[in-house]
Amino acid sequence: MPNFCAAPNCTRKSTQSDLAFFRFPRDPERCRIWVENCRRADLEAKTADQLNKHYRLCAKHFDPAMVCKTSPYRTVLKDTAIPTIFDFKSHLKNPRARHRKAIKELTDEDIQRMKERSLASSAEKAAKKDEDSSNAADNEPQFSAEEKEYRDYLRSLFEILFMLAKQAIPLTTDRVSEEELKADNFQAVLDYCMNAGDEALRKRFQATAVNSEYLTATQLNQLLDVCENTVREEMLMEVRESRFYSLVTGDVVEFADSKHLPVFLRFVNQQNVLREEFVDFLQFVDGDESALVERLEAQLVERWGLSMEDCRGQAHKATGTSSTKMKAVAVLIMEKYPLALHMPCCHTALNIHLANNLPYPNVQIVMENLRRIASLFRVPRAQDELEKAISTHFQKNPEKGNALKQMCSPGWTEQHSVFDVLLDTLPSLLLCMDGIRDNADGQFPSRVTVDAYSIAESLADFEVVVTIVILKNVLTFTRAFGRNLQGETLDVFSAANSLTAVLYSLNEVNDNIDVYHEFWYGEAVSLAAVMDVPVSVPRLFLRKQRAADLGEIQAETYFKEYVTVPVIRGIMQEVEEMFSDSNVKALKCLSLVPAVMGHMKFNTTEENYAEDYRGDLPNPDTLPAELHCWRIKWKHRGKEVRLPTTIHETLQLADVKFFPNVEAFLKVLSTMPALKVENSAGAGASERLQAYLGSVPAKHLNKSLAMLHINSHVKHDLDVMVDKYCRLYPEDDSEAEPEDVGEDVIVTKVI
Repeated sequence: MPNFCAAPNCTRKSTQSDLAFFRFPRDPERCRIWVENCRRADLEAKTADQLNKHYRLCAKHFDPAMVCKTSPYRTVLKDTAIPTIFDFKSHLKNPRARHRKAIKELTDEDIQRMKERSLASSAEKAAKKDEDSSNAADNEPQFSAEEKEYRDYLRSLFEILFMLAKQAIPLTTDRVSEEELKADNFQAVLDYCMNAGDEALRKRFQATAVNSEYLTATQLNQLLDVCENTVREEMLMEVRESRFYSLVTGDVVEFADSKHLPVFLRFVNQQNVLREEFVDFLQFVDGDESALVERLEAQLVERWGLSMEDCRGQAHKATGTSSTKMKAVAVLIMEKYPLALHMPCCHTALNIHLANNLPYPNVQIVMENLRRIASLFRVPRAQDELEKAISTHFQKNPEKGNALKQMCSPGWTEQHSVFDVLLDTLPSLLLCMDGIRDNADGQFPSRVTVDAYSIAESLADFEVVVTIVILKNVLTFTRAFGRNLQGETLDVFSAANSLTAVLYSLNEVNDNIDVYHEFWYGEAVSLAAVMDVPVSVPRLFLRKQRAADLGEIQAETYFKEYVTVPVIRGIMQEVEEMFSDSNVKALKCLSLVPAVMGHMKFNTTEENYAEDYRGDLPNPDTLPAELHCWRIKWKHRGKEVRLPTTIHETLQLADVKFFPNVEAFLKVLSTMPALKVENSAGAGASERLQAYLGSVPAKHLNKSLAMLHINSHVKHDLDVMVDKYCRLYPEDDSEAEPEDVGEDVIVTKVI
């Protein structure tokens, strides 16, 4: 239903204008002033609640300074806003016009009262302004000249650190020798700033002896620690305000010979926008999973002030041996916090996620080869070598060769159809690796040729060929499901409803494994013949067989028992665990999105799946009635009203706040890690982390700079950091040992 403006001679309504419309206030005194200013005699007899419920004023009747735009989709009034801009005369030009909104004639008493109120308001504003100015002057800290110089010096240091972090410039460079020390990057920027006229730095260091330390490693670590904690706290404040969040971890990263787990938090902020932010690196120690859960919980609760009871989802993007450990971590977290649903991460194609989670060495070899292939093809001219190899292999079928080149565009190793493309390009890939290894033109560095040799040796193993064929055929049944899961909201809802069919197909393959294996093994043998790869049982297995005197085993039987059967059963188990009843129920609640409702002919029953989330709703007892009204609202909408298609679009609706349970429910669902982050500006936090790791040499990685680089979009106040540093590390106690940040850095003054 459109909102009509209650002001006299104003004909605006919400469906024909981009203006915001504001309800009359519930406060009786403010509401009375609004009615007086409107000069609507017919409104004077109505109560504040009646006016709040049925009447609106458009933004044109308020001073622009009173109207605040909190986001591109939301406009609000200041708490003290009073409408003052009205047209009380235009109807006089057309005396015959009908006037539904009769204008009250002001008496002398009314005019006097309005003048008195205006004068009182002006006097109150002036007094408040004087009081604020006086308080600001009284509260402003007084610093001596030396203290101001020291604070300016710290401010310059913080500014330099943020510049280095934003540009992904490492703090140090390689040392030629102990006798000949290269100036590091931080030192170089300090020198540049002093030469460019930074008085704070120049005064600080002008009396420093040549070759003495500018900053010790301890002082630099203190500065980085303050930067990191200040930026993190800015993000955590938003997470605490939003309450509900999901936990996402990335693949393990190594800093200074120690492993760390990247930790991300996904939440819906106060503007109803979904955010996923990187917050820290958690030390990852091989060993007991329960110890890792305790460290993670301590980090979230004790250090960051969050509640694990408010965690509504978790996803762990792990590879290799760490994938098994992170699966165990997810199970332990869900045992303590059942609503922290374990789901696949939207940043990884489902088929890749499933294969990464299979704990079989042959599968892990294939996945490691995929990662190495992706890394190798980021090298200049490597892609050209692959396209040349495809042309050579498909010279009798150029159409298929051209189609394969299109499929092998950059990023193909991260797509849902990765195993289909890998199988089609396997002979060409082997030919390409051989070409790079030969390096006839000398265009590839030795590191690349060594990698190509290692990849070629691995691809020319029959066990690897069979494993690729089996993965490709088994994961065909989950490919469309995974693509829908990471698609639009309606696609995700469809995926939740198609899970039974996916499991049925996988069970059917398992029940007829002999027939399927025969076809798949024959496909592997044919492909091996094209690649000149001999059909053989792995040497290690044969040696164990002979040592145990168990006799010989046929290749087809071996690969059935040790590849096909484990892969199909492993994939079935992964899908069943990853999409438990609780997960599927949560995904089916996406029918709250109006476009999904429309697709279901408004015959949806979200309340059947909402029981687990009753504690998250402001008024759970009214949920059934509210859901009924929500469906009716969209079912009987006007023809010109389009159904919102995503959670983000739905949460940005102005009237979603009239459905508090629906709004809260959508916010919780939005944090689920399986759903893609909609309308995110630029690269996400996960992509920024990968970009930093790819642009900085491994030996120069610094987890504090990484954190600042990934979160360079987060606002930061240098003066706040200066205050915090001065409070934590007084100048006469600057040698206190801070938390180690991963690099032993000493900034020295050189000639």
